[in-house]
Amino acid sequence: MSDQTTFAGHDHIFLRADHERSERRTWWVIWICTAMMILEIVGGSLYGSIALVADGLHMSTHAGALLLAALAYRYARKHAGDPRFSFGTGKFGDLAGFTSAIVLAMIALLIGYEAIRRFFAPVPIDFAEALPIAGLGLVVNVVSALILAGGHDHGHSHGHAHGHGHGHGHGHGHGHHHGHAGDDHHHDDETHLVTIGGAAMRLGIFEDGVPPRFRLAAEDGDLPTAAAVTIETIRAGGRRQAFTMTAADGYLESHEEIPEPHEFTAVVAIGDASGAVNFVEHEHAHETTGRDNNMRAAVIHVATDAAVSILVIVGLLLARAFGWRWMDPAVGIVGALVIASWAFGLIRDTGAILLDMTPDRRLAQRLRETIEADGDELADLHLWRLGPGHLGAILSVRTASGLGAADYQRKLARFRSLSHLTVEVHARSA
Repeated sequence: MSDQTTFAGHDHIFLRADHERSERRTWWVIWICTAMMILEIVGGSLYGSIALVADGLHMSTHAGALLLAALAYRYARKHAGDPRFSFGTGKFGDLAGFTSAIVLAMIALLIGYEAIRRFFAPVPIDFAEALPIAGLGLVVNVVSALILAGGHDHGHSHGHAHGHGHGHGHGHGHGHHHGHAGDDHHHDDETHLVTIGGAAMRLGIFEDGVPPRFRLAAEDGDLPTAAAVTIETIRAGGRRQAFTMTAADGYLESHEEIPEPHEFTAVVAIGDASGAVNFVEHEHAHETTGRDNNMRAAVIHVATDAAVSILVIVGLLLARAFGWRWMDPAVGIVGALVIASWAFGLIRDTGAILLDMTPDRRLAQRLRETIEADGDELADLHLWRLGPGHLGAILSVRTASGLGAADYQRKLARFRSLSHLTVEVHARSA
């Protein structure tokens, strides 16, 4: 025998809130790089400058890499609702970022090879031609980087609060929660207004660099004495804890620290009068889970080129001033190492996402602590990234409490970055 409850269906759109804006910015930079590429190739061909033609061809590699990023944005957006993608198209940006990182690594190898070759077989340098080209390339790359980085919203993403679930009488259940990912703050620092015996008071939790404690202040009127005020927290399951207050500068502060999690009803008593405040804690994943690796790859392409342009200008100036011809290949090797380092970091991060590595170990531990706080056992946990700012999780819980999947979904509702949550509940003997 089994019973089943079904809620509204949910989508699987796990893209950043600024997805379309990022796509538009990428196309703008593509047009700038393409125009620069055509200008340099045509100008170099007309005036016989092989250096100008070479730099135009070099610019084409960036236009190609940026085109890959723009197409990934477009494809992810157009197919976001395609049911063939079980967990949405949020990883297209990571796939494009991984591919761009491979291209960057190849560019680093080519630059390094050419620089080493020139150490043993130096070539003449036309400083009058090379310096203006390097300077122009630097300007284009700085402008491109500013366009790509403009309007960045620090990884905020949004989803929809829909889901469906079903439970079975034999103690096994599933639930799905489609929430939204927000910014990366560990706690809500808001205060709550509570009226006690006709007096308006503000109660909040203060933990800025110090252990968390209650703070109570008078909205208007006089602040009661510390001895007249007590606070009692009531958590899920009926657990209670009393807090005494001490006087501070314009407010009262609890003597005792508030244990995690900060999700409870706080009953504030002043003499015989009392009022209740509900605290709901929202947990957020590490800020790297909200990173747009597609945009990151595009920025790295233009930023590495800008960095190399600066190194080239410095090397050329020193070579011209002191006759240090070895400075040009030396700068090339340094540039190759810089590009290789950034490419390695991008390959490491995007590869981990594509292979579904756990994106946030601290969050995984917090999920375990939340489930096991009341004596239940988290038998299995899978946590992975669905897209920028969106995480998916599958949990298997063993319990003797009789709670169902929906109960555990409510417990985990404060983890705002969990955009797709599946809970399996297995009964165990007490």
